[in-house]
Amino acid sequence: MKFTYTEKKDTRSGFGAGLAELADKNPNVVALCADLIGSLKMEKFIEKAPERFFQVGIAEANMIGLAAGLSITGKIPFTGTFANFSTSRVYDQIRQSVAYSNKNVKICASHAGLTLGEDGATHQVLEDIGMMKMLPGMTVINPCDYNQTKAATLAIADFEGPVYLRFGRPVVPVFIPEDMPFEIGKGIMLQEGTDVTIVATGHLVWESLVAADELEKEGISCEVINIHTIKPLDEEIILKSVEKTGKIVTAEEHNYLGGLGESIAGMLARKRPTRQEFVAVNDTFGESATPAELMKKYKIDAAAVKEAVKRILEK
Repeated sequence: MKFTYTEKKDTRSGFGAGLAELADKNPNVVALCADLIGSLKMEKFIEKAPERFFQVGIAEANMIGLAAGLSITGKIPFTGTFANFSTSRVYDQIRQSVAYSNKNVKICASHAGLTLGEDGATHQVLEDIGMMKMLPGMTVINPCDYNQTKAATLAIADFEGPVYLRFGRPVVPVFIPEDMPFEIGKGIMLQEGTDVTIVATGHLVWESLVAADELEKEGISCEVINIHTIKPLDEEIILKSVEKTGKIVTAEEHNYLGGLGESIAGMLARKRPTRQEFVAVNDTFGESATPAELMKKYKIDAAAVKEAVKRILEK
């Protein structure tokens, strides 16, 4: 395999590391949390800049309102809570107070997707990407590992405008080089191939690389693209790839309705109709189990990516 890993870390720790670095680098960065400091790994930011941290308690709507107000004064607010509470619980506040007026607020959402695991369906948000990408002017980012999450956290501080940054709870392989540039809106070609294009985001990037490696041993050449920025979508890298392969598999830890795959399907329908298979949750809620058990049952692991590639090649 072209990409390997020597350790596993949770992506939320990548966010915490990036935020702590911003405490030193950017005096305008402020952090707000809805009573989940430990879960969001915000302790080091608080140690470095306690005067720039606001604990709002279990009052997420107030947190978004405070963030919007702080942005008017020139501050760069980073809000932190679980993805479920970062979106559906406060959607009205985000729409009216942040997106509508294009406030420079960074909505940072942990514990996204099925890999939240044992906490179960009420907390396993699988519709957040769709909700956030539909808001005009909202940038949506879903990094794949610790290093990329840290890089994304640093990058959005320099980016003007509202951002939704999505990351997770479980430890996952760290495989993106620490010095790999992070450019908002630009996908990354991880592996070139000729038979099929695999476009993945978040935790499914590593699963797609594992699948591609196993498929290569069977004589199937897969091109693997990491789309960390779901909106704006890097259409150029996808179109160039499908022009070569003529087939695409999209992989994400999200409902297939409203996610990355649907964004790509819409773009391809307009610009280059292409056969597509979806690796995503099939319009259902999750349940309580380990992350690995859930990824297997709901068919969003490496085995599911392999199956999708073989289905599309058989058509």
